[in-house]
Amino acid sequence: MTESKLPGVMAFDMLAKAEDLPDFPAVTFENQPYPHEVLTYADLALKGNRLARAMAEQGLGRGDTFALVMRNHPEIVVAMYAASALGAMVVPIDPRSKGEKLRYQIADSGSKGVIFAAEFIEAMDEALAGLPEVRTIGCLYNPEFGIDPQPGYPDLKAVLDGPEAPAPEPGAHAANDHFMIIYTSGTTGNPKGVRLRADRLQAYVLLAALVWQYRPEDRLYTGLSLTHGNAQAVTLCPALWHAIPAVISRRFTKSRIWDICRKYGCTTYSLLGGMMMGIYSEPEKPDDADNPVRVVISAGTPRGIWEAFENRFQVKIHEWYGAVEGGFAHNPPGVGPIGSFGKPLEGLLEMKVVREDDSECEAGEIGELVSRLSMGETEVEYHGNKEASEAKTRGGWLRSGDMCHRDEQGWFFFDFRKGGGLRRQGDFIMPEYVEGILAEHPDVSDVCVYGIPAASGAPGESDIVAAVVPFEGRKPDAGGLFELCLTKLERNSVPSYIQVVPEIPKTASEKNLDRLLREEFDPEGRDVYKYENYA
Repeated sequence: MTESKLPGVMAFDMLAKAEDLPDFPAVTFENQPYPHEVLTYADLALKGNRLARAMAEQGLGRGDTFALVMRNHPEIVVAMYAASALGAMVVPIDPRSKGEKLRYQIADSGSKGVIFAAEFIEAMDEALAGLPEVRTIGCLYNPEFGIDPQPGYPDLKAVLDGPEAPAPEPGAHAANDHFMIIYTSGTTGNPKGVRLRADRLQAYVLLAALVWQYRPEDRLYTGLSLTHGNAQAVTLCPALWHAIPAVISRRFTKSRIWDICRKYGCTTYSLLGGMMMGIYSEPEKPDDADNPVRVVISAGTPRGIWEAFENRFQVKIHEWYGAVEGGFAHNPPGVGPIGSFGKPLEGLLEMKVVREDDSECEAGEIGELVSRLSMGETEVEYHGNKEASEAKTRGGWLRSGDMCHRDEQGWFFFDFRKGGGLRRQGDFIMPEYVEGILAEHPDVSDVCVYGIPAASGAPGESDIVAAVVPFEGRKPDAGGLFELCLTKLERNSVPSYIQVVPEIPKTASEKNLDRLLREEFDPEGRDVYKYENYA
């Protein structure tokens, strides 16, 4: 087995893999109805070296940043390799970002160049118009986009298919080099860029063996964006470093996920709770349980559908909790209680729930979840934002902003996001329970429940809005939806409004962007239905 010239640095580790397993189908990129694309280790090394050379010729080198704006394409992985080879930093940006948010991330990260897919040319034109110093390294023109190469936007494939380029040699490279800037979801304002070092990828590789316990015969799957840490941590990095084949869809699809897993023989997949609700809301099929998946690795499984999901699809849920800034806990299948995201890794991480004064909460008492490394300093580095970095780890503990509780046995449970809990007439309302009920309705394809300031004006109180997306060709029966909630929920949990929308806006991590729904909400709007009119 070929040894990496610099273990822990992606480019050198992948070069070693290319020596031993050049034709191994490391990652298959699924994109129905278009043909899938297979990335082998030989492809990764050859194309990564070519891209690194092209970037160097454009003046990018050690410590420089470049932005990446595309859906899940093989070129994302190639760009990561090139960044590692150069000692540069890659900034993967949620491809749904537009306008000021897109421009902000490119500018805030100090990106000297950008690589993007041609389908986003219009958005990139707008963003780059105010950033004349940012050059286009390459533009991906795939047949699916139906766009011919444009002047000023060089063809990325021409670079990747060009003459061979030399492989990198160890020099100033190190496993603790800054390697990536990942921006937070920005659910409450401008996103913050988290600077990550190359050794973070090795932590993902370790989790694959110790926590997810992947087997050589496994085949991994995700539809999460590779611009988000989850897809990198649970799927991409374990696949590349452990030589376990992975399948990655261009984008998440709740209607085809089981067909994809059957076609490619996927034995485990990763998703987030909001995605699980979407899958569960699909109409039941006779072959739901006829699939090769044994474990679903989920972050944020709605408690209301946990057991029903496992039973319907005959899978086990491996629940976990984590954030790009840090913190980790997990609940292996059949070990902890339903609804718990688990416990931290013993000996590596400490975790507790605290009150406003940092005193520890009793079992069952809701407070903020905080964590710290068992050894060494707990740090978060927000790009260009020292004040936010220090506040995030005040007192040596990572402040999650998540309001949680633990039980007597030390299992942790998520309750609500700090500042985002819904309180109605003194009761706290769990949006996921309401979402779980509405997802059962045959007309509902997706749902997001959120709060607006209560019409009563009571401080801290909310009226509840259920935004629902109907299946194509169906018109939801608002009266039927309210009746379903009345039948299965306590009165306080029944939504005040049903808001019919064409889609639920999502972050790159598939979290519902309820603030956008809230901004658009009009109680007198044409597609808004009031409970009081049906009571």
